[in-house]
Amino acid sequence: CEGAGLRRKRAVLAVLLHFLETYKGLLQEEESAGKVIKELYLLIMKDTSLYQDLEDEILKLHQLVETVELKVTDETPPPNKQVKPLFRHFRRIDSCLQTRVAFRGSDEIFCRVYMPDHSYVTIRSRLSASVQDILTSVTEKLQYSEEQSAREDALILVTMASSGEKAVLQPSEECVFTTLGINSHLFACTRDTFDSLVPLPEEIQVVPGDTEIHRAEPEEIANHLTAFHWELFRCIHELEFVDYVFHGERGRRETANLELLLQRCSEVQHWVGTELLLCECKQNQDMLSFYAVIIGLNNAAISRLRLTWEKLPGKFKNLFRKFENLTDPCRNHKTYREVLAKMKPPLIPFVPLILKDLTFLHEGSKTLLDGLVNVEKLHCIAEKVRTIRKYRSRPLCEYGGGGTGTPTAPAGQG
Repeated sequence: CEGAGLRRKRAVLAVLLHFLETYKGLLQEEESAGKVIKELYLLIMKDTSLYQDLEDEILKLHQLVETVELKVTDETPPPNKQVKPLFRHFRRIDSCLQTRVAFRGSDEIFCRVYMPDHSYVTIRSRLSASVQDILTSVTEKLQYSEEQSAREDALILVTMASSGEKAVLQPSEECVFTTLGINSHLFACTRDTFDSLVPLPEEIQVVPGDTEIHRAEPEEIANHLTAFHWELFRCIHELEFVDYVFHGERGRRETANLELLLQRCSEVQHWVGTELLLCECKQNQDMLSFYAVIIGLNNAAISRLRLTWEKLPGKFKNLFRKFENLTDPCRNHKTYREVLAKMKPPLIPFVPLILKDLTFLHEGSKTLLDGLVNVEKLHCIAEKVRTIRKYRSRPLCEYGGGGTGTPTAPAGQG
């Protein structure tokens, strides 16, 4: 009957609207998904005259389709792409001053690829580019001839860490820019020169900066860390967490923003090990920085400075022990989880623990049971993703002049 048909169509529209709300701009990266949405959209628009009661849903659908830029015709030429700087490849001071925006696989970026003599070429590349695409761009920059590229002295792409550890990347690997480790760089060389590669001089010996960081106010440092990490955290789409756990290496282009935040967490750990700064990030509800600082201070190179630790005032030793207890992994990070449960948004959680929880949910039960979808597992994963949404449900307020105290923020969408 017509009433049953209307209910079914309304249910389909509800699912479609929820899907579009969740994915939004990510649909541009999934050509097959975008194609299905376009087909559904066209079918629904043809059906509007029969079902006037669906006018509100169809209006919302039309607005969402325009929001995610799913063009229903191919007449409009694509807009010029803006080249985005990937912060890890350039001077940190330049990148930190720029507003962070979410990265997508089709985004174009500038990156440096070094040569064995430590000179480098800067290429323009898609974030999701394959190793072969990168080598092609480097080859063009170096003006290698086709004959030269076809011989044994053709270039290979190598990741090189400051420790001297190096690995050859396979031509089919994609989105390698966001998976480089701390103090790691891309090198292009021939197989004959692979063994002679050495790290960049500035990566071997740390050159002191031009600022005396120990003279800075801890609250000011904490506020800057929180503001920068909030921008990185805000750029991560909820589904990146799921893609990271479900797809692993195959999901790199979909998890670029998450990869960058994880890199940043490691970077802060190394930075603390160098600067020996105890920064009280907990008051800003930036648990990512808080964990990174404590882990950095627990670094073996720092822990063995026995005479230095002995000279610290007792109140700082007690404070550090208290912080250590908060990051204690015993009983599945029970202390940390209890503290986190009492916090109100906005807050930045310790992201690696979220990934650990999602991995446990994913590997602890099958997605399909007897050929049927394990809905209970998907509900558990969805609940974990909703907690991420809750952490960002309020915007981070701006800090004024390194103020102290827990920040408050007006209600709104994070």
